[in-house]
Amino acid sequence: MSIFAKKDNPEGIVRLATLLKEADGVLVGAGAGLSTAAGFTYSGERFRKYFSDFERKYQVHDMYSLGFYPYSSLEELWGYWCRNIWINRYMPIPNDVYSLLLSLVKGKDYFVLTTNVDHCFQKAGFEKERLFYTQGDYGLFQSSEPEGRSTGKTYDNKASIERMLLDEGFRIAKDGTLLFPEDGKVKTTIASDLVPYCPDDGKPMTTNLRVDDLFVEDEGWKRASRRYQDFLSAHRNGKTLYLELGVGSNTPVIIKYPFWRYTLDNPESFYVCVNQGEAYAPEEISGRSLCLNADIRTVLSALSLHS
Repeated sequence: MSIFAKKDNPEGIVRLATLLKEADGVLVGAGAGLSTAAGFTYSGERFRKYFSDFERKYQVHDMYSLGFYPYSSLEELWGYWCRNIWINRYMPIPNDVYSLLLSLVKGKDYFVLTTNVDHCFQKAGFEKERLFYTQGDYGLFQSSEPEGRSTGKTYDNKASIERMLLDEGFRIAKDGTLLFPEDGKVKTTIASDLVPYCPDDGKPMTTNLRVDDLFVEDEGWKRASRRYQDFLSAHRNGKTLYLELGVGSNTPVIIKYPFWRYTLDNPESFYVCVNQGEAYAPEEISGRSLCLNADIRTVLSALSLHS
């Protein structure tokens, strides 16, 4: 590997601004680091604000780990998940990272491939037809064992999740912000009659997240996948910019490795990686790569001054 990143790189910002301006097409690859830069942190102060009761009870210190905890009941399982889903899917985006990105690609022929499941792109105004959420959507339920009439189906969950939160004792502001009651006391469980079951097969619902081979790729997912393939075909040649933002090494086969291959195959294309602590590219494309070891929001803010 060839690592050619600098923490402070004003020349890199200018170079990226030029690449964006000259590109015929921009493929954005967005990982968890982008939403982290937007304020959707899964540990620390934000975690303690909404899950201090779960933390005290189970000595687990982040949302991700709590999502895999073996709760003793579905009532407590959904007592946890209703909060996680709401604050990461339905609450306002904490800062302007996504709107900054939209301002940079708006008017271009762009497409977004993301492993994030928080729906931030659509909340920020990105066109739905230019998005492919490969790993699912916090806003959807699916059957825990999809078969028969539930095969290939997902179900909107906002109303159900809202009822669970109100039952726990929370209030919800007009803008979607989750509010504690005045005494600060909420339950960690929901009422049994609020536990979601699939209307088509009667089995317990689960989140539409790719955690095993039961993940449902519904019709919306399949249409988005086809649109992604169409974009790749249309931009196999020419000045295509592969812009990777906050993609780590957990699932490199979805965004990182393909972006490297696309760049290698198209001599007119260019690869850009913005990732604090993990900005790198292979030697084979080092002459057509720009790696910025920097905070994504800082980079996008600086780019907005050059647009």
